[in-house]
Amino acid sequence: MPKNKINFFLLFAIFLIILNPCFSQQLKKLKTIIVDAGHGGTDYGAVGQYEHSLRSNEKDVTLAISKKLVAELKKQLPELNIIPTRTTDIYQNPKEKAQIANENKGDLFLCIHADSGPLATGKRQIGTHTVTKYKISYKGKGKRKKKISTPYKVVEPLYEYYKLPIGRNGTSVWIFAAHKTSDKLKAIMNEQGQTESEFEIESGSDSAFNSFDFNTPEGRAIAQVYAKRYQEKSDRLASLVNDEIDKTNRPALGVNQRQKGIWVLQATNMPAILIETGFINNVEDERYLNSPKGQQELAESITNAVIRYKNQIENNNHTSN
Repeated sequence: MPKNKINFFLLFAIFLIILNPCFSQQLKKLKTIIVDAGHGGTDYGAVGQYEHSLRSNEKDVTLAISKKLVAELKKQLPELNIIPTRTTDIYQNPKEKAQIANENKGDLFLCIHADSGPLATGKRQIGTHTVTKYKISYKGKGKRKKKISTPYKVVEPLYEYYKLPIGRNGTSVWIFAAHKTSDKLKAIMNEQGQTESEFEIESGSDSAFNSFDFNTPEGRAIAQVYAKRYQEKSDRLASLVNDEIDKTNRPALGVNQRQKGIWVLQATNMPAILIETGFINNVEDERYLNSPKGQQELAESITNAVIRYKNQIENNNHTSN
C-alpha cells in the first residue's frame, strides 16, 4: 500500500478517536489492575517523628493497606487480574515499579502512599541547672591594665526540645501533571522498557488500526491523543476515589497535580493515580493508618471507586453509579 495512503488512514484514525464518539463507543474493558505499595526495603518513606508518635514507617503502612486493597479488589472484582508490585518489605526503584506495570499490561495503576510535612519544634522547661559565668573587670591603666574575671553562679532553666505533630490530616489523590505529558508519551511509545512496540486502540473492533508503530509521526500523534485520554481517565478515577473517601467522613483533600512530577504516574502506559492515604505525622491519621479498621476502610473506598470507574468506561457512561 502506498505510504501516503497509510498516512491518510492513520490520520483518519486520529480524527475518529478525537471527534467521533461512535468510534469509541465500545471501550476497552478492564482486565488488569496494578497495585503499588509505595517505598519499601531501605526506602522508609515518611516516618512518624513527633513526640509520642507510633514511629510508623510509611513503607509498612503502604504495604498493609495495599494487601487489603488487593484482597478487596479480588473479592469484589474476581474476573480481573490484580497484580501487586510487592508483597514483602523489599526495595524497588520507581523505574522497576513502572516496568512491572507495563510488562503486565495493566489497565489501571493504583499507587498507595502516606503523606507528611515539615514538623515544628517545641520546647519546655524540665528543671533548672547552675551555670558558672564570669564578670569581667579591669584594674590599672595603660600597660599595667589587667583583665580580671570574677566567677559567679547563676541558676538557669533547663529545656528539652521535641517535634510537634502537624495539624493537617485527610486523604488526597494525585495524577501526573499535564506539563509532564512527554514522559507519558515515552511510556506509550515503548521507550520505558515495554516488551512490545504496538498499542491497542480502544475501539473494540478488529480494525486495521489496532496495531501499529508509535515511533512514527502518525503514531506519535495518536500517542498524544492517548496521553490526553490517560490524563482524563486518571482524573476521573481520582475524582471517584476522592468522592468515596468523602463518604467515610474523613477529610477528602481533592485531586492534585504535583508540579515536580511523580515517575510511576508518568512512566506507566495506563491511567494512573497515587493516593496519599493520610498524614503519618498527624496524631489522628497515624493511628488511623495503622489500624486494621482504617486500612480496610481505605481499601473498600478505593475498590468502590474502581468499580464505579469500571462501570462508567465499559458502559461509556460518564455519570456516577
